[in-house]
Amino acid sequence: MLVGTPARDVETVVERICAVQAQDLPAARLAIRARSTGLTAADVDRSLTVDRTHAITWLNRGTLHLVRREDYWWLQALTAPKSLTWNVNRLAQEGVSPSDAERATKLISRRLATDGPLTRSQIGQLLAATGMRTQGQALIHTLMYVSLRGHIVRGPVVGREQAFVLVRDWWGSPPAIDRDDALAHLARRYLAGHAPADDRDLAKWSGLLLGDVRRGLSLIASETVQDERGLIWLAARPPKRDIPTPRLLGGFDPVLMGWVDRDWVLADATSIITSNGMFSAFALVHGVAVAMWRRPNGQVALEPFGTLAPSVHRALTVDAADVERFLASRF
Repeated sequence: MLVGTPARDVETVVERICAVQAQDLPAARLAIRARSTGLTAADVDRSLTVDRTHAITWLNRGTLHLVRREDYWWLQALTAPKSLTWNVNRLAQEGVSPSDAERATKLISRRLATDGPLTRSQIGQLLAATGMRTQGQALIHTLMYVSLRGHIVRGPVVGREQAFVLVRDWWGSPPAIDRDDALAHLARRYLAGHAPADDRDLAKWSGLLLGDVRRGLSLIASETVQDERGLIWLAARPPKRDIPTPRLLGGFDPVLMGWVDRDWVLADATSIITSNGMFSAFALVHGVAVAMWRRPNGQVALEPFGTLAPSVHRALTVDAADVERFLASRF
């Protein structure tokens, strides 16, 4: 959605991408800004807090993603089992036993049922008061465990935090999920937002096994076209070949997260990805990263990798003003 008609609401962007990387909420907001017009950060927060149309939770690759209410159920059913195995092992390393994880699940669920949304720190205080381990990474992996079990998601924005809510309170009871239907839906939705791509790209993006994503792609084979390189797209939605106009993208932008190979965007701009796996905000020009950017004093400051043409600098200055407009309105 970096080319073509920009969206006018949060849902259109999230529907096309299917799941927006969101371990950094400001970056998820910026991913929506770059693919829309007229929206503000407050609109994103409103969708999480008042409208209840979106939430953030651990899904693809065991990382936090922003998703629509309609997509949570089937994505959670597909992605949680594999991530849960890793999560249980990680909890053991943090000194949290399986019985403690289950006890935490009951404690958190009961308190959310009676007191409503709770922030991470509030849940930490609750668990610590009962003698449960919350030091180090124990708390975050306990929250991940309860989320992967399908009990909680990150919902309303409270200041600079997101509070956790019970899924059943926020979105009701889960529907029945057929695995083949979910795999087919995953393949279809992924190609709608990321084609042309292949099975390895889908496996990388979703975190599922290659056999699972191939099953999904085979179930929608009649809807797709495949070229001699093995790249696939939906027949009803051929991929756009246009080059995006100069644009400021946030960290963890979907354009870097959806495929095995991201060199076509990064080129030599390897500093965008740090040694600890963080992705910095960057400027995209002619489809390639040309600069990083920050907001040290509330205003966008470019850090180009080389000399920018005057026309490019002007275009990025205009987009920087839109970033500041977008972020100025807070929920």
